[in-house]
Amino acid sequence: MNADVQKYVSSIGITLDRFIAQRQSDFPYAKGELSQLLRDIGLAAKVVNKAIMNSGLIGIEGPAGEQNSSGEDQQKLDVVANVRFIRALTRGGEVCAVISEEEDEMIDTGNHNAKYVVAMDPLDGSSNIDVNMPLGSIFSVYRRKSPIGTPPTIEDVLQRGTEQVAAGYIIYGSSNMLVYTTGHGVNGFTYDFSIGEFILSHPNMRSQDDGKIFSYNEGNLYDFPQGIQDFIEHCRQNKFSARYVGALVADVHRNLLKGGIFLYPATKKAPKGKLRLMFECNALAFLVEQAGGVATDGEQRILEIVPTEMHQRCPFIVGSKAMVEKVTEMLKAHKEVLA
Repeated sequence: MNADVQKYVSSIGITLDRFIAQRQSDFPYAKGELSQLLRDIGLAAKVVNKAIMNSGLIGIEGPAGEQNSSGEDQQKLDVVANVRFIRALTRGGEVCAVISEEEDEMIDTGNHNAKYVVAMDPLDGSSNIDVNMPLGSIFSVYRRKSPIGTPPTIEDVLQRGTEQVAAGYIIYGSSNMLVYTTGHGVNGFTYDFSIGEFILSHPNMRSQDDGKIFSYNEGNLYDFPQGIQDFIEHCRQNKFSARYVGALVADVHRNLLKGGIFLYPATKKAPKGKLRLMFECNALAFLVEQAGGVATDGEQRILEIVPTEMHQRCPFIVGSKAMVEKVTEMLKAHKEVLA
């Protein structure tokens, strides 16, 4: 074949749909429902990415004029992303219930024969919307507890992170990526705009055992527990790089690829932490653990926390194994001194 022609017929790689189909054998209890659910999430991600890219042109930047269930000002794109994901999951037919950071209550999709429930943060990093910086979406998938054919219950959605069957995130940045796990490693897909498909670009993603990047909100430093302050001083003394995007997905994604730690511990203002266990922490903890990293609230593994309410908050420390172990040692040492 002519060399000039060859470059136009080379393989485009493995699409998300094909990859999901090839991995169907990982789920002997499923008959294609989970695969379809993941495809529905991929579709919603494409639609939301289009809205984000065009936001400045079609007038959906800025506040929506309302607050979400956590008391935060909603942005117009928060509302758009929430509607798009809920609609895709409802029409896809494989989800009986959805809980969202943007909703006060559990949503019964009406698909009472569906086997799965989804928890999600439809748009992470709202403060970045108007300044053209990275945003993200986060999702968790659980198998329902209530009998098939009946309306979903709150027990279906309030499950420990260890019960997740899939989790992941979408990052909307210089490229649009979907990264997910089903408990069999972590794989990342980059969106090819020319063909409208997510293509496998980061197979078998692994967290570095150690790292030199630390991510935290500097403005909260003196409100952090002393053990966290000691760890940050340790990072500074060792000339590690401080990097903080202001979008949880973006910080976790970077540290997953390059090695590092993200810290959002308890503060005096938020003694129970700020991030949401069901919408953010469980999904990212599951994914990072599958890549070889660690996620903790400073005392307990995130995935073992028993949820008691939909919008429960918790401290969140996640990243490279050695760095997370170092900060937990410092937290423990300070508590022993106080005792």
